[in-house]
Amino acid sequence: MLHIDAERVRELRHKTGAGMMNCKKALLESNGNFEEAIKSLREKGQASAHQKINRKTIEGLVNSYIHIGGRIGVLIEVNCETDFVARREEFQELVQDIAMQVAACPDVLYIKSEEIPEDVFLAEKEIESGKDDLNNKPDDIKEKIILGRVEKTLKNLTLLDQPFIKDTNITVDELIKEKISLFGENIRIKRFTRYTLGN
Repeated sequence: MLHIDAERVRELRHKTGAGMMNCKKALLESNGNFEEAIKSLREKGQASAHQKINRKTIEGLVNSYIHIGGRIGVLIEVNCETDFVARREEFQELVQDIAMQVAACPDVLYIKSEEIPEDVFLAEKEIESGKDDLNNKPDDIKEKIILGRVEKTLKNLTLLDQPFIKDTNITVDELIKEKISLFGENIRIKRFTRYTLGN
């Protein structure tokens, strides 16, 4: 039987937030392949998170983050289901990480794509439709290109679609789903405000 080093298990737990036994099992199932174990845990975490995504979140934290130099500040509310989870150090770290993410992403205005107003979508579509490189494209191809470009632009405006600043292999959405799996509770970013000095 494959021997899994305890230090390797701890490293995987630190990287993914999954339980020790789940980390050991993932390493055994992947024959010790660290990246495959991470992928497996993330997939299971997202499946677990999907079952909890509609549960009510009435507890949580309001937190602030002031960037070095005091030129950017963020106020954020992140919700969970119970006060017990809200008091956990790991949850508080998550809220702080998300506040730092907001500070690092000046283009982000919305939490998720569903919040983007239709007029913003239509304005972006009009901008893309007027670009010269589309002039000789057939209409159906042109429409696909336009929608692809608009989707890419709008993703830059949404917090959940951003690559996580501490691990760019995952998005903020995937990070939250990992934490839902870890805590066993639904987690939701409720709102945020970014303050930029002089604006």
